[in-house]
Amino acid sequence: MRHGIVALTKVDLVDDEWRELAHMEVADHVAGTFLDGVPIVPVAATAGYGLDDLRAALDGLVAATPSATDRGRARLWVDRVFSAKGAGTVVTGTLAGGVLAVGDHVAVGPHRRAARVRAIQSLGRTHERIGPGNRVALNLSGIEHTDVTRGDAVVPPDRWHHTRRIDASLLVLDALDHEVTRRGAYTAYVGSGEFPVRLRVLGDATLVPGDTGSVRLHLPTALPLLPGDRFVLRESGRSETVGGGEVLDVAPIRPASKARPDRSVDRVVAERGWIRVDELARLTGEDRSPTVGAWVAAPGVVEAVAATLRVRVTGAGELGLDVALLDERERAVLATLDDVEQAGGRARPALVRDTLAEHPFLAALQATPFAPPGADGVDRGALRQLVQRGLVIERDGVHFAATAVEEAARVAADLLVTRPEGFTVAELRDAIGATRKHALPLAAELDARGVTRRRGDMRIGGPRLPGHQRPAGEDRDFGN
Repeated sequence: MRHGIVALTKVDLVDDEWRELAHMEVADHVAGTFLDGVPIVPVAATAGYGLDDLRAALDGLVAATPSATDRGRARLWVDRVFSAKGAGTVVTGTLAGGVLAVGDHVAVGPHRRAARVRAIQSLGRTHERIGPGNRVALNLSGIEHTDVTRGDAVVPPDRWHHTRRIDASLLVLDALDHEVTRRGAYTAYVGSGEFPVRLRVLGDATLVPGDTGSVRLHLPTALPLLPGDRFVLRESGRSETVGGGEVLDVAPIRPASKARPDRSVDRVVAERGWIRVDELARLTGEDRSPTVGAWVAAPGVVEAVAATLRVRVTGAGELGLDVALLDERERAVLATLDDVEQAGGRARPALVRDTLAEHPFLAALQATPFAPPGADGVDRGALRQLVQRGLVIERDGVHFAATAVEEAARVAADLLVTRPEGFTVAELRDAIGATRKHALPLAAELDARGVTRRRGDMRIGGPRLPGHQRPAGEDRDFGN
């Protein structure tokens, strides 16, 4: 709270001297708070005394108070829920931080039950959409009023991080007559709800009256919270207010003995090393531009990964590094490396000559694609790399250049245009000018790839048959 006024009520019940004493007592009581020095308006509701002055003071307060900021992340803490005849579930609360509109899908409560905004009212008026800072009644469809309770929050789905553990600052009241430790039955007042919590003092084992320190709170249910949210802490056993604080981290990952929470976004990134842009926004409420890909990285992290990737790419040899072995972050960094090129799912140094693509055996296969020479005399290691790279295809002990299989697929597509009932291996053999020794493994490879399917002695079109351009003038009958 930053702005306010004081209404000094029931002044018609006392004389002027007592009223002045009450005025002085209130002024002393709020000294040092945000209400220090604000107008203290004497009123008597039953007599109507001072109400015009109170209205004028309220108008002045509204005019001088900054309007609520729309951060695009609506949140309404439910303070009342009921079922209205003919309308269904209605919840009321103060909308903060974003806009809600009729038809919006929302998540309600710790279980994030799905609902839809059917209607919106504020101060007796119906609205199609409403912004932050307003008292709002939402008519929700898709959820029973018995599934909602005071302290639940209504938020857009997937825009908030729901947490059961937070690190926070805690200002202990001066008037407390004992230290604050983890021992005690504590209750935290957050939003419109009150929640029993377990408390752990971070750093020092205790906090003395008047101190400000850091604590970790364990909540019984998951709440949509952000750094900067406020809470009040009470000790139920002693029935006393301990103090209040501010949420600093809604997803602490360090153990309590090592946690040093603050509201720094850089700290959140540094503790994780990597974090997705959308997740960082949910955890901190701030948008950051990605360092690489969809990720925000701590200083030095990307450079370290890049250096490791270069070593791995160099050490992978002519075959190259299999990109599928990398995680999403590594692939994002790999794409930024100018000295590494990617092709066929492999990464190689950009300046390294691809000797496999110029291998004599590959050249021989390409020279006579449908009458390939045998692999006798070819180095076994080089042959294995040629097959792994996909430059050479091995089927039933026969080796073909990859381009030969692609050409055979095109020939098969042409055959099926004139022979929609299918073609035989002999017809494929004649079409490509091969022998049966080479036509059979080629046909088997086309079957394995889904280009064709075997039906008895015939091959028909498979799901991966290449498209074929129909001859001009050939029409297709789609039926009546």
